[in-house]
Amino acid sequence: MKKPTEAVEYETMLLGRHVWLSSRTKHTAGSLERSAYILLSRLELVGMMSIGELSEAFGLDASTLNRQTKAMTREGLIERIPDPEGGIARKFRLTEDGSRRLAEARSEMVGGLDKVLADWSPEEVQNFVDCLRRFNASIEQIEGRPWPRP
Repeated sequence: MKKPTEAVEYETMLLGRHVWLSSRTKHTAGSLERSAYILLSRLELVGMMSIGELSEAFGLDASTLNRQTKAMTREGLIERIPDPEGGIARKFRLTEDGSRRLAEARSEMVGGLDKVLADWSPEEVQNFVDCLRRFNASIEQIEGRPWPRP
């Protein structure tokens, strides 16, 4: 008999696959690459961040984030501005277009989830949310990188 954690591993692998496939097959104006979606979501929640702050938040090296932020700047999703508090490091913030495209992409994701969860009761959906939140919080605690929540 399998350990329960083996079943969790398998189901999270499938969940990642489903999310990846859906994001690769959608070609609408609001769709964003996964890394852009996550980074823009973080900027939306906490506001402006420097490369160093992004590196700490995501656990990625600065060169990776430099490539990602350059691509998003070219797309007009974010802009690089002087630190309003007078710090040396420049900060990144969402542009109007970045906010709009993030909202469109999120709406697409929520619409897809609405379809998947259509036959679930509100209690089942809330239980799922509670379990996912606890699962993510456990990962964040181990990594030492809590993710802000709205």
